[in-house]
Amino acid sequence: MALHAKTTSKRDVLPMKRKRPEALTEREQEVLQLIWAGLKSKEIAQRLKISVKTVEAHRANMMKKVRVSNAAQLLNAAIQEGLIQIR
Repeated sequence: MALHAKTTSKRDVLPMKRKRPEALTEREQEVLQLIWAGLKSKEIAQRLKISVKTVEAHRANMMKKVRVSNAAQLLNAAIQEGLIQIR
């Protein structure tokens, strides 16, 4: 029985490069800042005079653009990419 050596590809060795996220709209940036400030969707909606569904749509669009699956990852990526201002 012959043993086959496993070949290592560049993908196995090099870390995956994340493509730069698509630019956020001004409104998405506003929503992101308010998420960072700790506001809930309802509070963001009231402050921006938009519906909760619209806030949730902005959050979903941002997560898609930044390629993450939850709000914590969104904030982490936003910090790393300089998308939010830390005060």
